[in-house]
Amino acid sequence: MPESRVIAPTLTDIYAGAAQRFGHLPAFARKDASGRFVPTSFRDLYEIGLDLATALAAAGVQARDHVGIISDNRLEWIVCDYGVLLAGAADVPRGTDITDDELVYILNHSDARVVFVENLTTLDKLRRCHGRLRRVEKTILMSSGGEPPRGVLRLEDLIAEGARRRAEGDHTALKRAAAVRPNDLFTIIYTSGTTGTPKGVRLTHANMCSQIEHLPFDIEPGDRMLSILPIWHSYERIFEMVSIAMGACTHYTSLRAISEDLKVVRPTLMASAPRLWESIYQKILASVRSAPAPRRALFHAAYACARNVHRAERFFLGQQLDTHGRGPAESLRAAVGHALAWTLSVVPNRLLDRLVLAKLRAIVGGEFRGTISGGGALQPHVDEFFNFIGIPVLEGYGLTETAPVLAVRTWKNLVIGTVGNPYPGTEVRIVDLHTGDILYPCAWRRGRGRGRRGEIHVRGPQVMDGYHKDPEGTARVLRDGWLNTGDIGMITFNNCLKILGRSKDTIVLLSGENVEPVPIEARLTGSPLIEQCMVVGQDQKSLGALIVPASEGFRAAGISAGGVGDLVAREDAHRMMDAEIRRLIGSDAGFKAFERITDWRFVPRPFEVGDELTNTFKLKRHVIAEHYAGLIAEMYSAGPA
Repeated sequence: MPESRVIAPTLTDIYAGAAQRFGHLPAFARKDASGRFVPTSFRDLYEIGLDLATALAAAGVQARDHVGIISDNRLEWIVCDYGVLLAGAADVPRGTDITDDELVYILNHSDARVVFVENLTTLDKLRRCHGRLRRVEKTILMSSGGEPPRGVLRLEDLIAEGARRRAEGDHTALKRAAAVRPNDLFTIIYTSGTTGTPKGVRLTHANMCSQIEHLPFDIEPGDRMLSILPIWHSYERIFEMVSIAMGACTHYTSLRAISEDLKVVRPTLMASAPRLWESIYQKILASVRSAPAPRRALFHAAYACARNVHRAERFFLGQQLDTHGRGPAESLRAAVGHALAWTLSVVPNRLLDRLVLAKLRAIVGGEFRGTISGGGALQPHVDEFFNFIGIPVLEGYGLTETAPVLAVRTWKNLVIGTVGNPYPGTEVRIVDLHTGDILYPCAWRRGRGRGRRGEIHVRGPQVMDGYHKDPEGTARVLRDGWLNTGDIGMITFNNCLKILGRSKDTIVLLSGENVEPVPIEARLTGSPLIEQCMVVGQDQKSLGALIVPASEGFRAAGISAGGVGDLVAREDAHRMMDAEIRRLIGSDAGFKAFERITDWRFVPRPFEVGDELTNTFKLKRHVIAEHYAGLIAEMYSAGPA
């Protein structure tokens, strides 16, 4: 693991340092009208940021003001971020999919007087809400081309004005940037809200800089990143800040263009969400299923050999998941089994890897060192698949409230089934949900409490300043520097953090049994027949499930339908799903009797981002339960589906 880096104490210092150290190296790249990536250098980006900061100060933005940025991923977003921070202010970012009510709440609650909007569509949304906005005085349109409506400023005009002022000797931006202190606020990020009203998470320059300082792996000048996650989200944002600090170039892409951009950019690293890899995994399997029998057999043989070799190597490196502390006899038996599997598989693996798996690795460009997947749990079979075929997935874990990373896997310690070691400088406690006792670390327990499941509490330099204007909410989760994450997990016997679910998501059955729905949902969505699902059953005798069927999976199984809605009405689809759920969630799969699904219902349309899903594809359980209250009630008042 690299030693802690000496990092400037504020992001404004990091921006200035990157311009000085990396100069004309490309910092960000976006597509022009022809679809070609055009770079912007570190030096140019910093100078443009100073120009904008100068103009913002002249327009009345004060140090420590809060400035809204309502935009999706684009170069102008990072330009606005530079401008706001170099003016000594803090930004309040959100994507363009924001609802009117959320827009009003966030801008009013944050006291934003100045707001950047991405385009005319977003501007129209803001103007619809004008009568409800208490503080907004100035609106700035980020997209270029044409005259903005009366009273709306244009970003490119502000940058030009700032450049003129600087040429005439205005040094306001440099003075403002130099006056920023580590404990100053740099952003308020309003959570996407899986449980209701968004909370404004206050993060300081010190929070973000600590993440960069303790980065547990190397990123080098010349590394190429693809940006696909929402830039306003804390996870994508820290990835871009790390890229700036280390001299890497970020290329903006989209889900629609990513397949082509992987080939064009040939990225070395990228931040990603589990959904991307699940989608790629399903496409690979669909391609295999449609291939001739000899090719299918070759693929399965190649993957089986790779799995045997990688599992054996991870076992002998101490990187196989260990949640209970293997004894000498169990370790010996496992060692013999892995040694035999490795011996039988290592030679054919070398041949089949070149023939089969190398072609799969080519889909990510050929120079890919790995991805850091975050924002949700990666399904175990997807996790294993990509790591075994040679596409490293370094799953991480964190919260907006922790700027955001709390733990991450590295190339040197890649324990599949965990989110890696706690981040350097971060303390982790595992706390009993019912008694409040500290289960880990605990000197008198076996293994100091490793393998004990409970609520995860953390303390470290990345923990937020608090929730904006919400001292009661802050006090509920933050005490004596310890943040209650609300997640359930354990420290494994190889010192990694394993996430088991959300304490708020825990389903308590009438029998008193506590059930974590996430592992069950992960198992179900591993089926080619299931696109999405949510397990229900609070205060009921048994578990049920809402299922979004996968049309492609059913077609491959011989049941053709025009879409999800058509499958809902088909009896043969219901029979097939019944059998699939029994196969997946049973004692043979490691599930207890009270964890089995006794009833379920098809949902007539997929869960969508901005409605039933957050921007990082997490289930908004309260929203889904409300939308499908009738189906849930039907499950528990009628017979099986």
